[in-house]
Amino acid sequence: MENIRKVLDSDEMERVITRIAHEILERNHGSGDVVLIGIRTGGAHIAERIRKKIESIEKKSVPLGLLDITLYRDDLTEIGAQPEIKGTEIPFDMNGKIVILVDDVLFTGRTVRCAIDQLIDFGRPRAIQLAAFVDRGHRELPIKADYVGKNIPTSLDEEVKVYLMEEAGKDEVCLVAKGNK
Repeated sequence: MENIRKVLDSDEMERVITRIAHEILERNHGSGDVVLIGIRTGGAHIAERIRKKIESIEKKSVPLGLLDITLYRDDLTEIGAQPEIKGTEIPFDMNGKIVILVDDVLFTGRTVRCAIDQLIDFGRPRAIQLAAFVDRGHRELPIKADYVGKNIPTSLDEEVKVYLMEEAGKDEVCLVAKGNK
């Protein structure tokens, strides 16, 4: 018997994207100085969706960058001899900008810490704000998202799986007991 529970379907995910986009615009008084940077892989797709939503609301373009934190991880030796590097793409100047860092699941906070370390190597943004599509708790570092799509309380024996059309061919968020992938 599988222990999988769907938490969000595609319509609910779309509403979450819309809400996050509106919250970003409200907090920052529009998109003027805002740039989005998605943490590969899930955060990159979610950042693209948020960007499209903001652009449809504001009727102007918003810069989008992609961040591969692989080489900044503190557990690099544990993830394998040849980690897959997908590349960082930040084709704009971040100096003085409000960077919205986007991730799919906020858990321990270690991924976000790595991402911030890497961002600082690229420049000096005016501010870094964090948008997490799902916050599952269990922080190990003092990191809190500015924008949260959905809070999903979990046990350490569970995983949050964010399935995105771009990678999985479907949009849904599930809570999965470890061992049921």
